[in-house]
Amino acid sequence: MQKRLVLNQQQIQIILKRFCHQLIENHDNFENTVLLGLQPRGIILLDRIVEELENISGKKVPAGYLDATFHRDDFRRRDFPLKANETKIDFLVEGKKVILVDDVLYKGRSVRAAMDAMIAFGRPQKVELMVLVDRKLTRDYPIMPDYFGIRVNTIDTQYVVVEWASQGQPEDAVWITEKEQK
Repeated sequence: MQKRLVLNQQQIQIILKRFCHQLIENHDNFENTVLLGLQPRGIILLDRIVEELENISGKKVPAGYLDATFHRDDFRRRDFPLKANETKIDFLVEGKKVILVDDVLYKGRSVRAAMDAMIAFGRPQKVELMVLVDRKLTRDYPIMPDYFGIRVNTIDTQYVVVEWASQGQPEDAVWITEKEQK
C-alpha cells in the first residue's frame, strides 16, 4: 500500500501550538467557551490541545467528549451495528461558544451529527470547528472549519490516517494512503 507523509511530529506540534494561540486570541480566558472532542478520534487531538492551552494560559479549560453515533444519517444503513462511544460533558453548552474538535474533516457528516447531538446539552451561542486535516474537495454538507492544520486535496480512493504516539504509534504523523480495493 502506498503511503505519503503529509505531516510529521514536529509539524503537528507547531500546528497544535498555533491552534492554542489562535484560541487564546479569539476566546481570551475561556470564560464563555468550551471545547468538545468528537468521539472517537477527535478526543486525542482535544486532549493535546487542552493540555497545551492549560500550560500556556495557566487556566483550566472546560472540555468534554461528544459521541454522535445515534445522530448519524447512516446509523441504520450499515451492514453491522455501530458501537457508541462515551459522551463525557459535565457542563451545559447553553449560551456558550463551542469549539468542536476532530482529527479529519471529510464529508461533513460527523460534524452535522455532532451538532445535533450537542443540542441535548443546550443551545450554544456560537459553534466553531477545529480540525487537524481538512479534506477540502470531498464535502457532502456545506461545513467548513474555522481552524485547520492543513488542507489536502484527496480523491475518494484515498484515506487520511492520523497516527498518535500516545496510541502506540512510533510518532505523531498524518499520512495519505490508498483505500484497499474490495
